[in-house]
Amino acid sequence: MDKERFIELVSQEQEPLRRFLQILCKGDSFTADDLVQEALLKAYLSFERFEGRSRFSTWLFRIAYNSWYDWIKKSGREEEIAQEKDTRKYNNIPDPSFLPDKNFRHQELYLALEKLSWGERAATLLFYMEDKSIKEIEQILEIPSGTVRSHLSRARKHLKEYLERKNN
Repeated sequence: MDKERFIELVSQEQEPLRRFLQILCKGDSFTADDLVQEALLKAYLSFERFEGRSRFSTWLFRIAYNSWYDWIKKSGREEEIAQEKDTRKYNNIPDPSFLPDKNFRHQELYLALEKLSWGERAATLLFYMEDKSIKEIEQILEIPSGTVRSHLSRARKHLKEYLERKNN
């Protein structure tokens, strides 16, 4: 792959990548933008090693996901992820630390996504918002396909419960 092709592919994936990281960062646009830049820099420095065993977008999203996870560890939030359980309460009280970007048109949905565990949230974003296949999500998140399907199923259930409570 040459530099021109790399730039062309990155330009197609830049906005979906930003959207994915922004939601993983719970609406923190500044951190998401920093992570996108970090991921793109890492990809640029290693694009010659891209072997084509997966789609370019899968490779790029994996780099971005790793950048997000590294940021979680550096910022001391790793315990926060480790403590997330499937038994989390899905109530209709918004988390004050989640301030969605003003450009979000469907803020209720984004607030509901914040209530999901990190695995459910990441799988849901990749599957429904970025049109990634189960196999691609498996590669990006480095989890088995059964776990991806389980995350998606639980996420649908939790989102439905949250949105029904919110609207009642």
